Amino acid sequence: MCVAFPGKVIEINDEFGKVDFGNGTIRDNILLSLVNAKVGDYVLVHAGYAIQVVDEEEARKSIELWNEMTNDLPEEKKKQDFNEVVGGES
Repeated sequence: MCVAFPGKVIEINDEFGKVDFGNGTIRDNILLSLVNAKVGDYVLVHAGYAIQVVDEEEARKSIELWNEMTNDLPEEKKKQDFNEVVGGES
């Protein structure tokens, strides 16, 4: 199963972008070359790659679902699972 997490593109530098996943979590080196994203777009990220552009409402629904699924997990486990989905910590 493939899991991807939505984030907002806040900066683009060549093929890579800075993506804000909320709650102070920003990743600098998300590969954007597979999608036609621009600053302000929401993208689904899996293993450091943006795999799809989604609208803001879809992104919010995905974040709410993730929060529901991980609500009972310890904070460290939540962080570990998130990092596995989006591609590590920066």
